Amino acid sequence: MTRMVVRRLLIGVFVMWGAASVIFVIVRATPGDPATVFLGPDASKDQIARLTAALGLDRPLYEQYFSYLGDVLRLDFGQSYRLGRPAMEAVLERLPATIDLTLTATAIAVVAGLALGLVAGSRPGGVVDRVVSAATIALQSFPTFWVGIMLVLTLALGLRLLPSAGVGTPAHLVLPAVTLAFPFTAIVARLTRSSVTEAMREPYVQTARSKGLTDRQVLLGHALRNSLIPVVTIVGLQMGALMGGAVIVENVFAWPGLGSLVVGAVANRDYAVVQAVTLLIAGIVMALNIVADLLYTRLDPRIRTEAAS
Repeated sequence: MTRMVVRRLLIGVFVMWGAASVIFVIVRATPGDPATVFLGPDASKDQIARLTAALGLDRPLYEQYFSYLGDVLRLDFGQSYRLGRPAMEAVLERLPATIDLTLTATAIAVVAGLALGLVAGSRPGGVVDRVVSAATIALQSFPTFWVGIMLVLTLALGLRLLPSAGVGTPAHLVLPAVTLAFPFTAIVARLTRSSVTEAMREPYVQTARSKGLTDRQVLLGHALRNSLIPVVTIVGLQMGALMGGAVIVENVFAWPGLGSLVVGAVANRDYAVVQAVTLLIAGIVMALNIVADLLYTRLDPRIRTEAAS
């Protein structure tokens, strides 16, 4: 297991380097000069030149790149000229709100997806299975921003059951979390349904039934455990995707997380903040993948044996 973790960490180093390099190129290829955006159209050429030099953007691109990589290795992600403080400090201040939203959406998606997948997979081809399959396709088809707007119009403005935006109470978390969880729920449900359907055909299920176990005991005690491995995989991957998708949802519901921070940074060409957010999310995704790998070894002894060899 130790060897597997070390191997994943070494791969993670290259992943982080790739993420750092890609975002460096993308932000600088985006049209717009940070100094001009920050100072405004009335700024003189001298003012723009001085700010450009202060930001280090007047140097050759390769010099900027190697200087940037050196700073990242020292965990120095630069100063946000727009916010007037270290970029990572601003990012970490907003991170808890995004984590709350992501974890709540993940919990909703996993619980609802597993329940739907178990019900559908235990009776493949039945009416419930067809309804669940159709519902999951619909959930994946609707754009996230549209779902959020519809929930606001119906539950917040129409029925006045929940607040439409902002923070302050647990009720404020419901609509953005449900919106973010919709497509994730569909993915978990479809994957669970397929895994359970295959597991119910395995010989060990027939053996369990021959011992007198009820359908519920067979489903929850045998089929579900062996169906969790692919679900764990997709949960680890999707949590990273949820943090990226939260950018749109947070702006729809005025949730004070990384989403609004990134949008403001991109609009103002605040390279340091964009780079800090990207690297932080890449690091979180890498950590989640390692955790998922470790969970595999707990769920399936065969994977534990292969990892040790």
